[in-house]
Amino acid sequence: MFSLSAAEASQAQTVAITNAAPGSEAYQSLRYRLVGPFRAGRTVGAVGIPSRPNVFFVGVNNGGVWKTDDYGRTWRPIFDAASTGSVGDIAVSPSHPDVIYVGTGEGLHRPDLSTGDGIFKSVDGGKSRAHIGLKDVSQVGRIIVHPTDPGTVYVAGVGRPYGANSERGVFRSRDGGKTWQKILYVNANTGANRIEFDPNNPDIICSLSAPMAQI
Repeated sequence: MFSLSAAEASQAQTVAITNAAPGSEAYQSLRYRLVGPFRAGRTVGAVGIPSRPNVFFVGVNNGGVWKTDDYGRTWRPIFDAASTGSVGDIAVSPSHPDVIYVGTGEGLHRPDLSTGDGIFKSVDGGKSRAHIGLKDVSQVGRIIVHPTDPGTVYVAGVGRPYGANSERGVFRSRDGGKTWQKILYVNANTGANRIEFDPNNPDIICSLSAPMAQI
């Protein structure tokens, strides 16, 4: 038998309260506010890090990649030295959050758009980057990283916006982008725009493909 001191009991109660799931009333007064980055342009790529709630990345369709590590109070560009500023999606490895994949080419099929230069990878949280292939995929709709393996990554490649090309569809790398395998391909006019893991089983993936108009 043992008993807690008053201080220990208070601490235990505090921990229990802290770990308890908040009720919906805790969110009633929350309101959205604009935190940046303050620039013009379309944005479809944004990602946070569950284990680092202060860190977010935003990929702008024609403005590179921006990072904040203070909950959005300040932002800094981390992609200015890359060969393209058009970003379609960003993915952070859930198990190794310093591993970041950037898919270039905005992935939006529209009259005025910007194409990209393939896939880039950072292993130091965005301080540096390397080009790792799929240069002719042109536009990236989505990138996902395996929840426990930072080297397994999938890319939904839209392809060239105004003409047929074979580098379309869904691509997979098991070695962190050193090599790529095309695992879903319909034809030279059909690109993949979205891909997601089954939340209960990362061996199951779902992809959305769509024909690309030729002008």
